[in-house]
Order: sequence, then structure tokens, then C-alpha cells
Amino acid sequence: MKALPIRVRLTLAFAVAMAVVLAGVGLLVHHRVAGELLASVDQTLRSQAAEAVSRPSGERIVDQDVAGGTTLGQIVAGNGTVTRSQPAGLPPLLPRGEAARSAGGERILRTVHVAGRRGQWRVLAVPGPGEGAVVVARSLAARDESLDHLRHELALILPLALLAASLGGYALASGALRPVEAMRRRAAAVTAERPGRLPVPAGRDEISRLAVTLNDMLARLQAAFEHERRFVADASHELRTPLALLQTELELALRRPRSREELESALRSAADETQRLVRLAEDLLLIARADQGPLPIRPEPVAAAEVLGVVAGRFATRASALGRELRVEPSEALLDADPLRVEQALGNLVDNALEYGSGTVELAAAEVHDAVELHVRDAGAGFEESFRERAFDRFSRADEARSHGGSGLGLSIVELIARAHGGTAGARNRPQGGADVWFTVPRAQGSGVRPPQPANAVTRS
Repeated sequence: MKALPIRVRLTLAFAVAMAVVLAGVGLLVHHRVAGELLASVDQTLRSQAAEAVSRPSGERIVDQDVAGGTTLGQIVAGNGTVTRSQPAGLPPLLPRGEAARSAGGERILRTVHVAGRRGQWRVLAVPGPGEGAVVVARSLAARDESLDHLRHELALILPLALLAASLGGYALASGALRPVEAMRRRAAAVTAERPGRLPVPAGRDEISRLAVTLNDMLARLQAAFEHERRFVADASHELRTPLALLQTELELALRRPRSREELESALRSAADETQRLVRLAEDLLLIARADQGPLPIRPEPVAAAEVLGVVAGRFATRASALGRELRVEPSEALLDADPLRVEQALGNLVDNALEYGSGTVELAAAEVHDAVELHVRDAGAGFEESFRERAFDRFSRADEARSHGGSGLGLSIVELIARAHGGTAGARNRPQGGADVWFTVPRAQGSGVRPPQPANAVTRS
């Protein structure tokens, strides 16, 4: 059955149900007609019995036009013996005991077989004049013949009705499933290279809602494919640039004899490009892990001032070399977060602020309801409005950022870390100039925090 098409299975189920219904209707009709015909015979017998009782003794028991035909009559005495029959020589219609009970005042109505007569007979015995009883019988041959005709008609009509209903059910099932077939054909032609949409039926039924749901799913899949294509293309571009520079540096160093200073310069340049490749590979691995499931974190109570101080200490030398100041604002906030991941996210923000901003870089924490916002602010030009909306997209960089060699993954990783903690990330331009980028983590309840930790080497981009 499972190998059959749905329309065939629906038609078979509908045909079985219709067969049961039609069989029930046929039995009901047969039963009702049989009952009505039998009631008609009984009514005739009652009329004839009443006429026989009212007739004077010695006259016919039943009318001449029915005597010897389909209606028989007898007069029985009080002891149940037959005293007179019409037609003459008719065997007793009822057993002697039942005839005696009828003479005693009991009305008897039953179906019997009469000796010497074909078929079944309907017999009615009623008390007669005096101490006797009148027994009349009528043949059920006409009723049986009518029922036989009815059965033949039902045997012809019901299968035709079942066939017509089954064909109609198949047509209805085919019509109902036609939109599904149209969606199947269209879906078979959809590929990653040739995206498309399924046709939506005009009605607002289950199939129409299914088509809308599948189209939404296809739209999400198409967006995911486009996202992956951009991700692969950008990753390839980012990997190609440092690899090409590394290859160039090594080829130039090997092209002719070089002095010690020239070789050291080439090796330093190659080391910088190698470090950039390492950071990019680690960032890509982190993003790939986040795409496969929630980013693993180990939350614990930690003071916001501690993680801000650790990150500021890590970038102090670089800030001093750039002539910039790192300032940590005092905070009593407690975090319920993974300190390594928080330091990694803050490191990315400070790295961006030193790379693309100017002036003092401020690190601050602010409690907002049950969360803590961790801010990194600078006094540079801030974000271009067109770029701010997509600043946290992967490989998303403003044009001026491309010249600095950034991978465009730093803010994406910040947002991943924030989401792993159940928080969010955001960016805005400060009214007095510069950028303010933040992310939120849960606020710890209580006062227990971890002891101070040394600065950790955390991947950043």
C-alpha cells in the first residue's frame, strides 16, 4: 500500500468507506421495504379476518375472488379442531394448541409453511363468534417476489454508485493533489545555482500554507547559501593576500644573496604575515564552531574591573607606542561570564579602537537591569552610517579599514561571544566624536568573584 500513489490510496480508502456506507444503505432499504410489505400483508389479513368474523355462519370465510388464491380461511372449534376450510380439504393452518388458544381469546400472528402450498404464508388467528376462532392466511409470494426484484436492483445500482463515487473520489484527490505535484516539479528544478520559489495555490488551505512555509524555508536556505558563498569568497581573499605577500617575501629573499639585515627584514615581514594567517585561521575556526552550535563558555563570577584591567594591561605597550592612552573607568559591576571569552571580545574592540580610532581609548562597564554592558570608546571619526548597520557582519569593513589589513571578523566574534552569554552587541557614534562599541553579559548575583588572573593570550582580529 505504501508504494501506491497518495491519490490511489485516498481513492481506495474512500471506496472502502463508500462500500460500507452503500452496503448499510442497501440493507436498511431492504429491511424497511420488507417490513412495509409485511405490514401491508398483515393489514390485509386483519381486514379479511374482521369480515370473516362478521359474516353469518355458513357463508364464505373469505371473498370469492381471493379464495383458493393467495388467501386461505378456516373456522376452528374451541378445542382447536378445524370445522370448515376455504378451499375445502385445506390442512390445518395452525397447530391444534395454538388454534385452541385463539378460540380462547388470544390473537396469533405468525409466518408458517402450509402443507401442499409453496412458499411462506402469513397466518392470523382471531377469536370468532361463539367459542370458535377464525384463521386466515395469505401467501408471501408477492412480497418475496418484490424483495427479490429489489435485491436485483440494489445489486446493480449499488456497484454502479460505488464505481461513480470512486471515480469522483479519484478526481477530487487528483484535483486536491495537483498543486502538490506542481510544487514537486518546481522543487525538483531548484538548486543552489538556480534558486526559485514554489507556486502558491489561490486558496487559503493547508496546501497553500505549506507552499508559503516551504517558500520561506527556500528563502532562508538561499540566504544561507549566499552567506556561505560570501564567507568562502572573503575567506579565500583574506587568506590569499598574506599568502601572496609571504611567498613574495621568501622569493625575493632567495632571488640573490642578501645581507643579514635584509634577511632579518624579510623574515620579520614573513613572520608578521604568518601571524596574521594564524589569527585569521583561529577566527575562522571559532566562527565555524559557532555555526555548528552554541559557542562553549564556562561562566563564573568575575569583577568587571578585573577583566577591563587585564585587557588594558595587555594593550598598554602598543598604545604607548602609538602615543595613545588607555583608560579604565572604575566599576563595581560583577559579571557571570566566561572571563577568557570576555577578554577576547574586549581585546577585539580595543584592537579596533587602536587600529582605526584616535585619541584616548576608554574601557567601561555599566549595569543595565540584570546585565552588564562592557564599552570600548575612542575619539576617532566613528562609523560611517552606511557601515554601522553592517559592522557586525562577517568580513564587513569600511573602505578605509581595508588599507589597514583587518580581516573584518573582529566585531563578528564579539557578537558571537555576546550571544553565547545570552546578550547582544551594538555600536554607535558618540556625540562628541568617536565610536562607542559594547556588548552585554549577565550580571552576577552575590559578591564572590574569582581571584585576579594574569593576562591571557586571546585571539583577536
